[in-house]
Amino acid sequence: QVKLVESGGGSVQSGGSLRLSCVVSGYTDSRNCMGWVRQKPGTRSDEGVAFIDSDGITRYGDSVKGRFTISRDASKTTVILEMDSLTSEDTAIYYCAAGRYSRDCLNLYYSSGISYWGQGTQVTVSS
Repeated sequence: QVKLVESGGGSVQSGGSLRLSCVVSGYTDSRNCMGWVRQKPGTRSDEGVAFIDSDGITRYGDSVKGRFTISRDASKTTVILEMDSLTSEDTAIYYCAAGRYSRDCLNLYYSSGISYWGQGTQVTVSS
């Protein structure tokens, strides 16, 4: 059974930083995509934030480029999202996501290719 467990959400003031972690267990395919998707308050649509494939290639949504950094630990079972220069526009529930390998994991997400999701962690940025 594949399980994704997020941690690290919370509240921060505008301009601050937060670090999200996601531990992925039970995912046996060594070639894969893992990343983060967010849902802002009052919206039903999700936004791809950042993805990293099993080769370490990263993709970022336009709104977070230059501010967020995604990485994986050596075991490749933990995905980390470092968020800097946060603004109120970053307030959202952040979901960890995992799916099959793709040369463009962000495009995989937008193509509904993600198979597994975490329960989400709230990030609130106050101005």
